[in-house]
Amino acid sequence: MPHPADFLDAHRRHWQDAELLFECSRWANADQLYGFSAECGLKAVMVFLGMDTDDTGAPASSQYRRHVHDLWPLFRTFVTQAGGTRFIGMLPAGAPFADWSHADRYSHSMNFDDTTVQPHRLAAQEVRHMIEDWRQDTHS
Repeated sequence: MPHPADFLDAHRRHWQDAELLFECSRWANADQLYGFSAECGLKAVMVFLGMDTDDTGAPASSQYRRHVHDLWPLFRTFVTQAGGTRFIGMLPAGAPFADWSHADRYSHSMNFDDTTVQPHRLAAQEVRHMIEDWRQDTHS
């Protein structure tokens, strides 16, 4: 049986590992982890705002069992309906992960460089800042 989901911890862990890989020019794996970090950060906020989860802490609705490129637009709708519109203003506009895919874990590493990874890094960093602001607000 898998361990229970902890989206906040996963968000932080994936961010830290992505940064280590980015600093070593390990672009392909850094890119994957930036995507997973952002995804987990979005899901942490959604859980905070009342997203239903199953016994493992994972989203109960298959609609939210998505990777970041599909979850990003769903997040905007969810938080608006859940009264968390302030979170939308903390994120970059558009769909910064539209060209990211979990399937890229199978791609050749030469398909990645700092210019392809940097937009995902910046978007994941914005999610990180959103999480930090939210956590400060809820613990002050």
